Formats: sequence, structure tokens, C-alpha cells
Amino acid sequence: MKARYLLLLASCAILPLSHGGEALAAGGAAVQVLRYSPGAPQLNYLRIQPVAEIPEPASEPLNGRIAYDENRTSRVSSPIAGRVVKLVAQPGDHVKAGQPLLWLDSPDLGSALADQRKADVDLHLKNLAYQRAKTLFEGEVLAKKDFESADADLKQSQAEASRAHARMKNLTSGSTAGLDGRFALRAPITGIVAERQANPGAEIRPDNPAPLYVITDPNHLWASVDLSERDLGKVHVNQTISVEVDAYPGKRFAGKVASIGVALDPASRRVQVRCILDNPEGSLKPEMYARITPLVDKGRNALQVPNTALITEGLNTFVFVETAPGALKRRRVLLSTQGREQSVIKAGLKSGERVVTTGALLLNSELASGRK
Repeated sequence: MKARYLLLLASCAILPLSHGGEALAAGGAAVQVLRYSPGAPQLNYLRIQPVAEIPEPASEPLNGRIAYDENRTSRVSSPIAGRVVKLVAQPGDHVKAGQPLLWLDSPDLGSALADQRKADVDLHLKNLAYQRAKTLFEGEVLAKKDFESADADLKQSQAEASRAHARMKNLTSGSTAGLDGRFALRAPITGIVAERQANPGAEIRPDNPAPLYVITDPNHLWASVDLSERDLGKVHVNQTISVEVDAYPGKRFAGKVASIGVALDPASRRVQVRCILDNPEGSLKPEMYARITPLVDKGRNALQVPNTALITEGLNTFVFVETAPGALKRRRVLLSTQGREQSVIKAGLKSGERVVTTGALLLNSELASGRK
């Protein structure tokens, strides 16, 4: 009687489903498959893709942002007060070191130039007086104290002339200035004008809170991450990272960890991590939000599927794998990490296998209705 009952159960392993699908169960539903004939309408609602192979992550994606590479960025302010009379450089322009960015009408510059010229004239006169005093002193005509006084006057004049020249060099970056009081604010480095805060006719002061220009090299950027204390052991200097931004779904940018903060912020309990990125195409922009994933050092690859492919039941996670045209098998997988849109598979899938990325929930419902 018992043998006849088992034979009856085996004969009922194939259960009909609605909409043209069928579920196969063997060994107490250890294997579950939906089969559809070629051209079945259900297949039009499915999207089946090969499993993506990516570098193996060392942790879940970390929230961060793209920033200027401060080693290749200059925030330019005016060292002198004045009024903007001409704007030369505009945002997006490529400028070379020493190239004028704007021109200022600055009475202070004329005053500094006048001080320099007066100091030069005074130095010339004091040098002549010193030479005369030296000749007379060597001929025993002039008293020693008068010679020492001339020497002191010459050194004082030399100091004043050095101060005046140093001030002009600081103001003009080594270029010449005219008596008309026009001052050229020049680019200190070669790069791209990223920001401009100066307007025609604006009054400029050295203590303005915002820089007049930001010049940077957009081919090199930083990525900043506020790393939690529990993830600190997963990141180290020179570690390779993968960066993703919302502007380019599915595209990854490579970089590496440049430095890790020496102390945690006492309020947030996080430490700042700075990464460097190459951006030759200019796709990444400063202040973009980014998802930054540290990668394992050995260069191993891992399998990744979109979260839309996952079916969660209790503590178990499943995907539907295409085993043959029209044959879709539900298979249990183990997750390594799970992000906002993608998850990394630890076990259960092989490279090259095709999984259902759209319509997995519908397949699971149909499979469940066939098991009833």
C-alpha cells in the first residue's frame, strides 16, 4: 500500500499552471522549474540577462561625494583693493599660469608703485653719499662717525627698497605695472576656470570671503568618504576603489585610497577617507554624490545581479535562472553584499548564467500557484 502511494506522488510531480506554464518538483520541491513554449506571451514580460562579473568588493558601497583635487586647484583672490574694469577669463576657459584673469582699477597699486620708485631714488642718493663718505674716510678727511652714519643710512635705504619691491612683486606676480593704477589678477596655475565670482564694476577687497576665481585640473579629482568605525578595517591606503554616480548608471570609475584620517569625529563617530580619481573624459563633476566601493586587493571577480532579480522569502533569497530556452528554474543564492540597486552573489550562480532581472516576482507567484 505504501509503495503504491509513493508511486502516485511521483506521477503527480508535474502540476499544471495557469497561463501556459508548468512547475516541476523533485525530492520535495528541491528543484522548481517553469517551462514555457516558444512564443508564449509570458516571455514578453520578462527580461533575462547574463550575470554581470565585477571586481570583488571588500564592503558594501559607501556614500561619498566628488570634490576638487586640492593639490591641483587654486582659489584666486585679489591681494589689493580695486574695482573690476575688465573680465578676461570666463568659466570653462583654459588658462595658463601667469595669464590675466581680470583687470582692476586700483589706486592702492599706484601708491605702491610710487613707494617703490621713491625707495629706488632714495637708495641711489644714499649710495652716492656712502661712496663719497668712504673716499673721504679713506683719505683721512672725514671722521669715522660720519662714515658710519652714511653706512647706516645706506643700509636703511636698502631695506626700504627691498620692502617696496617685495610688495610690488606680491601684487603683480612679477609683471610690470603702469602708473595708471591698472592691476592684473593673474592665474597662479595652468588649468580650467571652474568658478567665477567677479562681476564687471564690482568692488574688490583682499578680505572678500569668497575667491574671485577657482582654477582646477578637471582630469584629476578627489572622492571623500565619511567612513563608519565598523568599516574602518576594510579600507587601507592604496586600496583600489570603484565609484558609481547616478548620472551614469552601470558605469564604474576606478580610483584608489590616498589617505585615511588619523582620528574619528567625536560627534558622528566617522573618519574621513580621501580617494583620488582619474577623470580624463570629464564625466565626473565636483560635488556629485557617489557610491564608493572598496575592492579586495587580490583582484578577484564576483557576480552581481540587480535587486529586481531577487526573491526574498524569510531568510532565503532566490533568483530565476534560464537553464534552457523557455525553462526558468528558481534557485537559492547567498548574498555577499546588497546595495541600493545591485547585489553581489556569494554562492548559487556561475559566470555566464542568465537570470531573470524583470518579472521575477510574477514568476514566483505563478510558481507558488502551481504548488497549491
